[in-house]
Amino acid sequence: MTWVGRLERVLYFRLFDIGGQAITPVQLLILGLALVVTLYLARWVGRLSEQRLLRQIDVGPRYTIVRLTQYAIWAMGILVALKLLNIDLTALAVVAGALGVGIGFGLQNVVANFVAGLVLLFERPIKVNDRVTIENVEGNVVAINFRSTTIETNDNIAIIVPNSDFINRTVINWSHGKPWVRIRVPVGVAYGTDVQLVTRTLLEVGAETEGVMKEPAPKVRFKEFGDSSLQFELLVWTDELARHQRLRSRLNYAIEASFRRTGIQIPFPQRDLHIKSADGLAGALSHVSVSPTAPPGSGKATS
Repeated sequence: MTWVGRLERVLYFRLFDIGGQAITPVQLLILGLALVVTLYLARWVGRLSEQRLLRQIDVGPRYTIVRLTQYAIWAMGILVALKLLNIDLTALAVVAGALGVGIGFGLQNVVANFVAGLVLLFERPIKVNDRVTIENVEGNVVAINFRSTTIETNDNIAIIVPNSDFINRTVINWSHGKPWVRIRVPVGVAYGTDVQLVTRTLLEVGAETEGVMKEPAPKVRFKEFGDSSLQFELLVWTDELARHQRLRSRLNYAIEASFRRTGIQIPFPQRDLHIKSADGLAGALSHVSVSPTAPPGSGKATS
């Protein structure tokens, strides 16, 4: 037997059957080639759509359209590959259903995250470039993938969050709706402080701090009488969504400097203890005397 015959025998060797169709090495090579072509086609269509066809569309909708198009290309590529193998899709569906029952328990988290990813792309509660906070993670959304979403923090750290977390947990989307938010800065001052002076000082800080919007104008609220201080709150609006923590820091620095300049005190927490009657305490102390021979601070006493 020549080498050509041996190679043909290897390529057309019957490995296994699917739905009555024999699967050979040459068919597996065709399948692999079809999937590789599908991969590069999906990437090429994605780049072409983003750079030329959808340039006039906003980043969020453009990303959603590109992702859904790539998913459709993958679905068609897999169907074409199965057709090239001459596999009966009806029989394959039966086999897939039987395997799905067993495999589904092990892959239920993966499936849940994939479905959640589709919900995020269709409903768009979050989009690429949105500023979000989930649990203790805050950053910009840079990618929404099959299983997970990537968030990039201010420290340039990429956080990988499962898609299902955005469906099942509370998420703060700083970029949703109007492109500005209101920042609340709580402040406590000592009892006896002129509240009008505090109000004027806080309003001046809000008006002069960089990053605070002029309209709507800053406001001050006298919230409550606290245990150790009078509680105020400075409310300002900003369109610097990604830098709202930096703005809080600037406001705190400015408030501390203004209070020091105007003599407004920020008190320490304190507790006052009032004794209504000291008769019992005096009687108890009269039976205790410090020994004259004991060194000071030794704690020795006689009764």
